[in-house]
Amino acid sequence: MLKMQLPTLGCYFCVFAKLTKGSAMCANLSFNTRITIPAASAAAEMMVPLDPSAKPTSQRRIAEGDNVVVYERHDAMRAVAVRAGGVLQNRFGVFRHDDWLGRPFGCKVYSTGGGGGGGRGGGKAGAGFVHLLAPTPELWTLVLSHRTQILYIADISLVVSYLELVPGCVVFESGTGSGSLTTSLARAVAPHGRVCTFDFHEQRATSAREDFERNGLSSLITVAVRDIQSEGFPEEQRGAADAVFLDLPQPWLAIPSAGITLKQDGVLCSFSPCIEQVQRACEAMRSCFTDIRTFEILLRTYEVREGALKGAADDEECNAGPLPHREENYCLLRKLQMVYIILLLSWLGLAAPLKGTPAT
Repeated sequence: MLKMQLPTLGCYFCVFAKLTKGSAMCANLSFNTRITIPAASAAAEMMVPLDPSAKPTSQRRIAEGDNVVVYERHDAMRAVAVRAGGVLQNRFGVFRHDDWLGRPFGCKVYSTGGGGGGGRGGGKAGAGFVHLLAPTPELWTLVLSHRTQILYIADISLVVSYLELVPGCVVFESGTGSGSLTTSLARAVAPHGRVCTFDFHEQRATSAREDFERNGLSSLITVAVRDIQSEGFPEEQRGAADAVFLDLPQPWLAIPSAGITLKQDGVLCSFSPCIEQVQRACEAMRSCFTDIRTFEILLRTYEVREGALKGAADDEECNAGPLPHREENYCLLRKLQMVYIILLLSWLGLAAPLKGTPAT
């Protein structure tokens, strides 16, 4: 049995465009600008693999200071910073952080209050339990603190794909918001790329920077406070970006600056919830960009459940009884539709021609 869950959030639009070679806006620019990239942090290995020779996350053990995603069920997860003496309480019981230390990511731990004897004891029947997962960009999107509306997996996958990001790329983003997309951009350009993200709100930028530091992404992400709509991207970064992402109320104001910041053949994406924003953004792109494409992002999820199937005899019995009622209901519905159409046409003054009489 299939159960369809309709999306609860409104749809969004992504506009992608590629910087035109030799355009008037970009003809006199030098495209040799480079951004200084600091050394990678060892902590970043958990969320974003930077060293191919390092242990995969599945083989790492939980240590003090790590961020773990506590998985209660598919719609209930939270990010927890592990610390000695720490305690997590939820509907499944009390969980001590000390029981988590040294356990592998992905393990199942039991509550101490449910008769389970902690994470190392295995747990008795009926004890509450959770799973301890390593943070990934996808999981972080589901557990981060919402300071603004965020991009979800469907939005992020399309953006990362059409921005043509590969390891080593430099991406400029405005605005940072809650950092959902920023984290996925960092993984796409790791280990030698860079994400420069800007937000006009200082407190949001500070909170996002702290999140990136906790997840060990400071070597890949630079956060700056700047109003890109009114000030544009920094002049010293002309021709430095392989891709630019705009999530702004008035993206058309920042598009000229984005054209200067992009390298030749760089890709620009403008993300907007309203079609009026899309129209104005496309108009601003036509002076310097080509291959302008607009996508509406919709996500529909399905839930598959197991159900009992009736036998052939039961089906015949079932179909034999209510079938006349279904036919009667169908005929009644058709009659009501015809009456409604005739009344509507009468109101519009179009019913007379249907009766074969001249219209008055």
